[in-house]
Amino acid sequence: MSRLFSLFVAFSTSLFVISSAQAEVRVLTSIKPLQLIAAAVQDGIAVPEVLLPPGASPHNYALRPSDVRKVQSVDLLYWIGPDMEGFLPRVLKGRTQPVLAVQDLPGLKLRHFAEDEHSHAEEADEHDHDHRPGSLDAHLWLSSVNARVIADRMAADLSAIDPANAARYQSNAKAFDQRLDALDARLKARLAPIAGKPYFVFHEAFDYFEDAYGLKHAGVFSVAAEVQPGAQHVAAMRKRLQEVGKTCVFSEPPLRPRLAETLVAGLPVKLAELDALGGYTPATAQGYEQLLEKLGNDLAGCLESL
Repeated sequence: MSRLFSLFVAFSTSLFVISSAQAEVRVLTSIKPLQLIAAAVQDGIAVPEVLLPPGASPHNYALRPSDVRKVQSVDLLYWIGPDMEGFLPRVLKGRTQPVLAVQDLPGLKLRHFAEDEHSHAEEADEHDHDHRPGSLDAHLWLSSVNARVIADRMAADLSAIDPANAARYQSNAKAFDQRLDALDARLKARLAPIAGKPYFVFHEAFDYFEDAYGLKHAGVFSVAAEVQPGAQHVAAMRKRLQEVGKTCVFSEPPLRPRLAETLVAGLPVKLAELDALGGYTPATAQGYEQLLEKLGNDLAGCLESL
């Protein structure tokens, strides 16, 4: 009986070691789009975690004590970088496990804000965050080219820390790449008919997406959330909309700028939303594709309805 008991204990212990080894690989991403890319790579093995809840701003998020503990305890942590999550560098100093700012990855196609990309007559005196001319446009996940680079790096990192599942990570990354080929074809076909139509945004967040699919916003109504623009500024923005005629003005959820209704009152202008972060997109293998496809459909849907 004692020998059978010993065998049972040994067998149970080995199962615990195996399950513990598999459970040890915890991936945390700062924002939902990175979680969606990681979910594609980890499909069938684990579900990555995300730090920011839906609707939270990556520029000024206030970490809770539980967030700090999570940052310190996970095995792999991915964030965009200091140009996006300004709240993270201080916390990351105490972290001993691997951490990667994906904006530093080789092979990315990066954009920078330039003087001629802003319509200064339409902007408030302050940008809503760090959009200085020459600074990095950190919304880099909205390029499927960059998503592929990030997924490949995640697959390599996970394969190194979890070699038992290396083949699955690599095949998942390859499948992700192939699905993005199909997604690019669908989006190009969907967005081609609206390529010349003017539209406006409240936040210059979509340049990567626009560049990939032949689009360009006509102007940016950059208004800091805490700043209520004066009457002269609102009048200048309304004049620009009157000149264009039928158009759409896109804000980002969850908040619509306070002046939005006043800005478009009496004009043939529709207010709509574009969600660059995909806050409520399920963390599944197809989540990243759903994020980009919804962006395309929301953009085209508003412009087609004019």
